[in-house]
Amino acid sequence: MLAAAAFLLPLWAAEPPRAGGVLLFAGAAAEAVQGFRRRTAASQRQAWLGAGLTLLLGILLVNLAWFTTAALTIIVAFPFVLDVLRYARVAVQNVTRRESPARAAIWAIGNLAITVGLVLLGRYAAGWVIAAAAGLRLAQTTINLVSAPVYTEDDAEQSILADIGIDRPDRLTSTVERIQREEDNRLAADRQWIGALLLVLFMIHISRMGFDRSALGILSPLVAVIGDMVFAFGLTYAVIIPIRLAVRRATMRQARRGWQWVLAEPAAPDSWIERSLKRVARFWLESRLRLSLRLRSARYSMRTAFGRGLQLGLPLAAILTASVPVWGMSWYFDTENWASGVWDSWVAARTDVWRAAMVRAVLDAGESTQDANGFLVKPAGLTGAEPFSFVVIGDTGEGDASQNVLRDSLIRAAGMPDVRFVVLSSDVIYPTGAMRDYEAKFWLPFKGVTKPVYAIPGNHDWYDALEGFVATFFEPPAARTAMRARIAADEGVSSTTGAEIERFVSTAGFLREQYRVPTGFQQAPFFQVQAPGFTLIAIDTGVLRTVDAEELKWTRAVLEASRGKVVMAILGHPFMAGGHDTSIGDDGFTVVRRLMREYGVRLIMAGDTHDLEYYVERNPDGSRVHHWVNGGGGAYLSFGAPLAWPAAPVTEDWAFYPGREAAMGKIERLTPWWKRPALWWTQHLGAWPSSPEWLSAMFDYNTAPFFQSFVVVTFEPGSGRVIVKPWGIHGPLTWKDLERSANLLPAGARLEDPVAWVIDR
Repeated sequence: MLAAAAFLLPLWAAEPPRAGGVLLFAGAAAEAVQGFRRRTAASQRQAWLGAGLTLLLGILLVNLAWFTTAALTIIVAFPFVLDVLRYARVAVQNVTRRESPARAAIWAIGNLAITVGLVLLGRYAAGWVIAAAAGLRLAQTTINLVSAPVYTEDDAEQSILADIGIDRPDRLTSTVERIQREEDNRLAADRQWIGALLLVLFMIHISRMGFDRSALGILSPLVAVIGDMVFAFGLTYAVIIPIRLAVRRATMRQARRGWQWVLAEPAAPDSWIERSLKRVARFWLESRLRLSLRLRSARYSMRTAFGRGLQLGLPLAAILTASVPVWGMSWYFDTENWASGVWDSWVAARTDVWRAAMVRAVLDAGESTQDANGFLVKPAGLTGAEPFSFVVIGDTGEGDASQNVLRDSLIRAAGMPDVRFVVLSSDVIYPTGAMRDYEAKFWLPFKGVTKPVYAIPGNHDWYDALEGFVATFFEPPAARTAMRARIAADEGVSSTTGAEIERFVSTAGFLREQYRVPTGFQQAPFFQVQAPGFTLIAIDTGVLRTVDAEELKWTRAVLEASRGKVVMAILGHPFMAGGHDTSIGDDGFTVVRRLMREYGVRLIMAGDTHDLEYYVERNPDGSRVHHWVNGGGGAYLSFGAPLAWPAAPVTEDWAFYPGREAAMGKIERLTPWWKRPALWWTQHLGAWPSSPEWLSAMFDYNTAPFFQSFVVVTFEPGSGRVIVKPWGIHGPLTWKDLERSANLLPAGARLEDPVAWVIDR
């Protein structure tokens, strides 16, 4: 099944390299596990070497974006070349041993043919090269799994007796049989308490994550329970069993002598002291024997290995899962957030389809147009010649201290007389954008904001098919139209019914009335604001940093009509982050960037990366493009910039907040000893093969000092000048708060002065 899915990667996977890598990881795991069941040492080595090469190919595919296109064929063919050499070596060894080299030679020739085929195919279709490499590798794994001779669970008893290493091991036959009967008799009880504990964990996750009678509401806690099971297996087979085996190996000689003593026929009756000592020794020896039998059964049977993994690891996994926030790993290492990764993979390929269907339905219903006047929102106070301001805040909705600590600054800024509206630039609600989370993570934190609030969704908002976002930020008629269109685009396969749509819309209306935060003005997940001399265009880039044909057509129409104006674009994803150009190698995102360049958009702001960053891009014609990352509005902070700022950043002029000294001060103060290796790995190895941005979640400490931020943008119609001022939890940030390039400080400015990026027309 994995091989078949791999061969068809370009037809179903939004990101074929990553999807192929995941399939290969599964294949490598299968072959590695079966290696423990192989009957001969040579066969075991072959299984583990094969699994290692499969894993290598998977790692290469997952990280393929780091390599050049020209190197694609060499990269995917490399593991097959290693297999050619490996099997050729085995064939030569068989000849010298006077054994048949036929099987090894056939495998060597087959891998050579695959290598040649990949090289030839690489000239024509990169996507199909990846599919062929992954599919052929998994097909080889399938043949190995089917053809290799393996032990079964019934062989466990005899192999354990042979391994004890005492004279006449048959003297222990009855003991081993008795222990096996006891293990068989307790299976039913073990299954019952494991099932009960899994059910308890499921109910705990439901109570913490909420339950809204939707497929998302059921599946999210289910994914969390699966995550708990993964933790259990990891603890069992990576921690508990290795420790017990190490102790067991260290006492192997004493155990062998103990068995000889316990089983020896005494010349005279034992004294009560000797009998007591033998009972204690036998108890210890039988506990070792019981462990050996459990491990050997698990080695020979996948079903038993599954049960043992849960039996030993699940209680500790439950404790770890319950205490994850205490350890400061509240994002990627919390199984309740693992659903995000599942929904990300599922939604990625559907986002553009859903958005296009929603937009077409809204257009067909006459609720907006696709020309330069389409999807226009109209905040009050933009028609005169006086300056006006607006707030942009990104990645807000975690609903915890990191969001709430910024609330008073946000309300103060949004309440200033010249501020006309507020824009959310990404990820309104974490972790899955569910409607049930909006009250605690949007309405309550924004209570007190009385200016209109508009938003573009982030990837997390799309995880529930954008239903919570649509109900909250769309006009009610457009919300109903859009949600129905999304269901139709999925051929009606959805847990959302007409009644659910009405419930979503009415719930959003009720909360809007209760909290009095003005929303519900949009007709799409993108919009525009028009003022004399100024255009704000907010573009939804979905999950994969792409726009569909409908949004692209509208964007081009708005930009064309805005020629001669000052144009500011707000995107869901930044073009620059962490000192790097994020659009390199991303064809879909490059389309958006080319459009910005084509129309000379000079002000570009985005969320998604959870901090504040600023870049000045110098064009060959002497013009400058100003880029902001504005995602520090409440989510955990991305410490990628302070932890791993490149020696040669993408632009000469740059700044980021928090600065390295402040960020490292917090991390150094709060990071416990057992996380220090991860910190060193991030600082000195760039968190390879992941990234500092990804791993920075491990250093997410939801305590002071906080470095969350947003910006206030001011447009002056008379001069055409735009002023961008960043705010932190105590108000406007100063120059000393930022890490910046040497020439970014304006002439005459002091470090204690508030930051103001001034962009002249």
